[in-house]
Amino acid sequence: MTRPPPKNPLIVVLGATGTGKSQLAVDLAVKYNGEIINGDAMQMYDGLPIITNKITVEEQQGIPHHLLGFIALDEETWRVDMFKDRASKIIKEIWSRGRLPIVVGGTHYYTQSLLFDESLVTVPPCLEEEPQNPTQNKFLVLDGPTEGIVAQLRQVDPIMADRWHPNERRKLRRSLEIYLTTGKKASDIYEEQKKRKTSKKTPSRPEQSQEEKSSGTIDRASTLLFWVHSESDTLKERLDTRVDKMVKSGLLDEVKSMNAFLEEQRACGADVDLTRGIWVSIGWKEFLPYLKAITAKTTTTAEEVKKIYDLSVEQTKSATRQYAKRQVRWIRLKLINALLQEDLLDRLFLLDGSDISKWHTSVSDPAVKVTANFLKGYELPSPQDFSPMAKEHLTPDEGASEEKDTGFRQECALCHVTVVAEHQWLQHLKSRRHRALEKKRLRNMGNGRSRQVQEGVSITDNA
Repeated sequence: MTRPPPKNPLIVVLGATGTGKSQLAVDLAVKYNGEIINGDAMQMYDGLPIITNKITVEEQQGIPHHLLGFIALDEETWRVDMFKDRASKIIKEIWSRGRLPIVVGGTHYYTQSLLFDESLVTVPPCLEEEPQNPTQNKFLVLDGPTEGIVAQLRQVDPIMADRWHPNERRKLRRSLEIYLTTGKKASDIYEEQKKRKTSKKTPSRPEQSQEEKSSGTIDRASTLLFWVHSESDTLKERLDTRVDKMVKSGLLDEVKSMNAFLEEQRACGADVDLTRGIWVSIGWKEFLPYLKAITAKTTTTAEEVKKIYDLSVEQTKSATRQYAKRQVRWIRLKLINALLQEDLLDRLFLLDGSDISKWHTSVSDPAVKVTANFLKGYELPSPQDFSPMAKEHLTPDEGASEEKDTGFRQECALCHVTVVAEHQWLQHLKSRRHRALEKKRLRNMGNGRSRQVQEGVSITDNA
């Protein structure tokens, strides 16, 4: 069965760090006259090729790469809406040249924003005119204690205050920031998006709707996605090895340059937000203790410095592994369910990149063949039957959507714990700590009743 070839095709390559996404994007671009749009937030910053793990000029093989290394460290931190706007324009420019746009990167909420309007809360145009740190003088509560943020959010938007866990500061802060800067409740905005989403008539999405055409949204039906995945143990070893290579290649020099820039900015009176942008990149913050140890005026023994160095390396490896897990989790919990709701899960193909020696047979060649059929309008194979790994991981995760747990909130007075998801509450009730405290509570209640009975008996005897 054939269908009309996609008029404006788009290829998306995603996956955890260290799986070979960039290589596959280049392979496809070489084969199909493509241009690549970077979708990795850290790789958008200028310089720092080791910390951000940028693709080298040699690895690019002459393929045009967009949104790569163009943001200076002292520029405003990019946001997802800024990426969506710029990337969408670049994609249209590539189409106008008769070439194939290929988006690749591990910042998956950036990539998903191109395909789904509902995946983000759009920042209103008025905010674009704000200075780099608009909250510094205007909304002091946002930079204050989390308890203050929760208290004010509960006053203006109790639904969002109950939706997030008290420890989820960034989500709580963002919900309050939306209200303070737009005058609208985040809960109302999400509800509007939900209604807009359910009102769309999308039984099979054969064509892009007129609404999407006018808004400039990418036609999801003309999009093909490749998920390059690796077995957990294999990827862990690969990432650890990569960190070792990064250290040998000059990671510490980049840490020093970032720290020098930070000191310059602070000397000029600039307030640098270390919770955003390049400052949350893996490697910089992990090696700061070591940098301070070797530059401190106080005496530090060589043995102590060595321990700090080893710890910095291990923490960088651990942070990298945790980041890879979060990337995979996003695909499974966010992207797959979003595609499922639009009846487009058949456009996501998982490729097994566990064995680098089999790259061409397991990753590159299958992707090239699927892309050829996609561009010609031919019938595509079933993604679940593409490989044993695909069958295991492309099964939708039932109940994974956040919406299912929205509105759920339980507080355990015994353990002083608050949970906002039903499955987490059930897990908490089964936890060893909760069961131990519950037994202690019941035991104390029994002792209390026993004392009351004894006191009652003695009073009766005295009477």
